[in-house]
Formats: sequence, C-alpha cells, structure tokens
Amino acid sequence: MDWQKSFTRFVHAVEILFDRIRYRKIDSSKPWIIIPYLGFGSGKFLDLKGRVIEDKGIQPSSETDRVWTNLLNMYRRFESDEIPYARIRARFQDLEQEVTADEEGFFKVSFLFDTTLQFKGRWQNIELELLEPKNSSNQRISAIGKALIVSPGAQYGVISDIDDTVVHTGVTSRLKMVFTVLLKNARTRLPLKGVANFYNALQQGTERIADNPLFYVSSSPWNIYDLFREFFQIHGIPLGPVILRNWGIESQSIYAVKNRKYKMDSICYILDRFPDLKFILIGDSGEEDPEIYSQVMRSYPQRILTAYIRCVMNKPQRREEIRLLAEQAATFGSALVLAEDTQTMAIHAAEQGWISLSAVSQPAQ
Repeated sequence: MDWQKSFTRFVHAVEILFDRIRYRKIDSSKPWIIIPYLGFGSGKFLDLKGRVIEDKGIQPSSETDRVWTNLLNMYRRFESDEIPYARIRARFQDLEQEVTADEEGFFKVSFLFDTTLQFKGRWQNIELELLEPKNSSNQRISAIGKALIVSPGAQYGVISDIDDTVVHTGVTSRLKMVFTVLLKNARTRLPLKGVANFYNALQQGTERIADNPLFYVSSSPWNIYDLFREFFQIHGIPLGPVILRNWGIESQSIYAVKNRKYKMDSICYILDRFPDLKFILIGDSGEEDPEIYSQVMRSYPQRILTAYIRCVMNKPQRREEIRLLAEQAATFGSALVLAEDTQTMAIHAAEQGWISLSAVSQPAQ
C-alpha cells in the first residue's frame, strides 16, 4: 500500500538522521575495527564488502562456553555500534580506491581491471585502512580482506543456503530456531550429516582439484557473519563468500515479503558476475528456496544444472508444491530435486558426472 511505502521511507529517513547525530557523538576512545567479509572476483574484477564498527572483543568459541557466554556474545553482535560514513582506503596490488561507508557502517570495494589478470593462488589479499574518523589514540586501524578468485577452469559454481541446509537451525519451528541461534555457538551448533564431504566433493568436481567456487546466500543478518565463518572452518566445510542481510530498518528489509527479492537479487548478482559459469543451487523446503530457485531457473535458462532441496517440512501440500516446481524446472533446461538427505544429493550429482563416484562412498561427516 502507498501508506506503507510512505511510512517505510519516513522511518528510514528518521534512522539516517539519528545515525548522523550519533556519528557526531561517536566515542573515539573506544576501539574500532574493520570487518572485511570474504569477497570474490575473476581476472576481470574483484568485489569485497565490509563494515566498520566498535570492537566488542568477541573471542572464538569453545566447547566449554556456557549458555550465558553464548547469549552475551550474541547480544554483543546485535548491539553493534557502527561507525557511519567512515572513509576507507583499499589497496589491491598497484590499485587504490577510497570508499565511504553507509549509515550502518557497511562499505563495498569494487576493482575493475583493464586487462585480464593472472593470479597465483585462489585467495587474494586486499589491504584496508580507516582514514576517517580518527580515534582518540590516533592509532592506525587496518585489516586484510580476502577475495576468492574463480578459476577459468572451474566446472561449475555452487550457491547454497545455510540455515537447515548446511547447519541445523530449525527454521520451521520459531522457538527452536531462537534457542539455537541465541544459545549455541560455532562449536556446539551441528552441521547436517554428510554436508562437509558433499561440499568438498562439489568444490573438487570430477577433476579432484578445488577449483569450483562455493557461495553462501542466507537471510541471516550480517551480525552473525563471524559465527558462520568459524563454523565452516571448525567442521571442514569449504570456505566461500557469504552474503547475508542487513536487518536494519530500511526500505529494502522492513517487510518479510522482501526476503524473496533480497535472495533473488543476491543470486542473480553472482550469476551476472560469472556469465560463462553454470551453477548448482542448494536449499531446503522450509521457507522459499524452491520458489526462489525456480524463478532463477526461469530468468537464467540453461544456467542452472540442478537445484537440490533438502526436505525439512514433510507435509503433503508442500511436497506437491515442490513437485510442480520440479516439472517446471525441466522446461528451463534444469532440474529440481527434493532430497531426504545429503547422500541422495551426492548420488544424483555423481550420476550426472558432477562429482567423483568415490566421494559418495566416503564416510559421512
């Protein structure tokens, strides 16, 4: 409705005003930090996002962390004091760029190359330095960001959801989801059975080299980015760029209906950045992944090898909805597979020649 749009714009404008007031009152005596998110690129471009916030001193998790420690750390993540409109200098090899963060402290760096570059190594470093504002100690605040360079020899790419696709979350039960997110950490949260082996097999493809890029697109907030990255490392799940969502009050995120558009836009951005690469999509049946992936197939015919949907909602009506979407997928030159477990996905991928048959017989992790 028009009044809803007007109200949204009004609230967003008020939030910007308060952020600007707070910017003038930033406590420069507190420690600040640049958080670089994993970026990605090719021989033609390099993209990296990040955020400038007050350093809350959250330490890596341990198995002995108590529930209250996890709850306190989660509170610190969401009670982030951003540094709005911070100015950052980014350096990559001989290139340099200055960018300004938005009112939430988020910034994006994009390098475009005049000629196609050749890289040594899958990950490239980007030097980041905070130029303004200055803290009271006048100390240099810097960070090293990393970007995944997609190899021209990649067989395909993978775009995966996270919650109830990679990690047990319980999105079909709001109470269970809140309990898991607030009271568990990267070590006590559990991956779904077989995910580590399957995702490593997808990364290696049939060539058995780690050339296939994995991207993670989730509706979870950027505030828990560190938790996801630590979770992947602990459980042996291949690292890749993680695209999360800003849960602040803004015109693009105030309504739940915007979730589909956010996820669709994020996936399309990756597809557009790599126009010559085909992709495998992985999600679950709990929310809108089947519908979103079907829309992607329609918009990018012949680009999606298949979409794997993990069955987490065993309702006849939901199964029928997904069956109809699977029928449509064939008309777009793709497939949509409803799978009860990771092993089903792995067997299908091996039969299609996307992963090694030996990967299917490995013990599930």
